[in-house]
Amino acid sequence: MIKEIDKVAWIQIVEGRILCARSKGKDTYYLPGGKRESGEADIDTLVREIKEELSVRIKPETAASAGSFRAGAHGKSEGVRVTMSCYTAEYEGEINPASEIEEMAWLTYKDRERVSEVCQMIFDHLHELKKLAD
Repeated sequence: MIKEIDKVAWIQIVEGRILCARSKGKDTYYLPGGKRESGEADIDTLVREIKEELSVRIKPETAASAGSFRAGAHGKSEGVRVTMSCYTAEYEGEINPASEIEEMAWLTYKDRERVSEVCQMIFDHLHELKKLAD
């Protein structure tokens, strides 16, 4: 039986670099965001998770869908998949790692091997759209 992990992620790109985060004790980077709570809408999940992880407030009225991507879940057993619904959005405040986030990094396409499988798909998509620098 395939298990699905439902996540919402924030795509923040500045000058061809995408913001990624690495959790404490992990060696792989992910897009900031996380799992939705029961009954929670995508934008509510996005606002809550980004506040928890990066200490900034997403402006919900500016959120725009950037696609949904599915792949094997990194670090999970065979048959566990993650679906990541991605959004762009403006924010208020200064980005600082919080909660379980140990490090943030602004990555380019050449850093593709440093991110999870689903994030690699997102990197490929953004590179094709010429939004992510080589």
